[in-house]
Amino acid sequence: MEKNSYIYVSGHNGLVGSAIVRKLRYEGFENIITVSKADLDLTNTNEVARFFSENKIEYVFDAAAKVGGIYANDRYSAEFIYQNTMIQNNLINSSFKNNIKKFLFLGSVCIYPKFAPIPVKEESLLCGELEPTNEAYAISKIHGIHLLKAYNKQYGFKCVSLMPCNLYGPNDNFHPLNSHVIPALIRKFHFAGDGPVECWGDGSPSREFMYVDDLADACLFSISNFQDAELVNIGSGENIKIKDLAESISKITGYKGSISWNKTKPNGTPDRPLDCSRISSLGWKPKYRLQKGLEESYEWFKENYKHS
Repeated sequence: MEKNSYIYVSGHNGLVGSAIVRKLRYEGFENIITVSKADLDLTNTNEVARFFSENKIEYVFDAAAKVGGIYANDRYSAEFIYQNTMIQNNLINSSFKNNIKKFLFLGSVCIYPKFAPIPVKEESLLCGELEPTNEAYAISKIHGIHLLKAYNKQYGFKCVSLMPCNLYGPNDNFHPLNSHVIPALIRKFHFAGDGPVECWGDGSPSREFMYVDDLADACLFSISNFQDAELVNIGSGENIKIKDLAESISKITGYKGSISWNKTKPNGTPDRPLDCSRISSLGWKPKYRLQKGLEESYEWFKENYKHS
């Protein structure tokens, strides 16, 4: 990409989209195109087609999605599949029809089978059953991956699909029910006072977490280094048990109370570290360690999140 390239970032107010915009601005890109949900419904085919026809767009970073944790995936599974599939269909097809130079698609580690061999390689896709607690989101993202493969095979459409590990950082979703584990724990411990904090499951699963600014860095690296609908894992290489994660966040927030585990709630996948050799072999590596990322996330939360 050139510094004056016209770059559209969908979902620019969200966790990933906002990080991509920050990175692009930091690197000196001049023409970043964004539009709010109020002004463009990405599930509306006609609106998206009109938006692309009216704007000079050369590159697309697709960070728009309906996302959430275990509770949200279970409660809103229809919306997760329908909305995400429609967003992807519209952005990919309009990008193709308007001769976009390259399209970057973002998914998640949850696309892989629940019991995929670990560390999980890209080749494990569709080689087993999905984890039920995030199946709806995974199905929609798998559809997007294969839609891009088809456009690349049939039309030579230049694109890449990135599958990051669990993300966290500024502009995360801190909703008490619909958030992922790190923002959920930050919120719980911050507002708990001296009262007890209940966490879901038994704390035994391990997860790989990555600070979202590292993913943004990987996005810019990947759009320059991939173009044939490659599926590329992006991870931090740091795995931690959920119980240990909760202890770390409690210390960062200054929480002094007791932590209990509700074992009637699901644990999710027991362990799912990613094999990131595909991108690391080209020289990319993350910059943030988990402790530093958690500290910065909590500072952002204190400065920006006012709801109780």
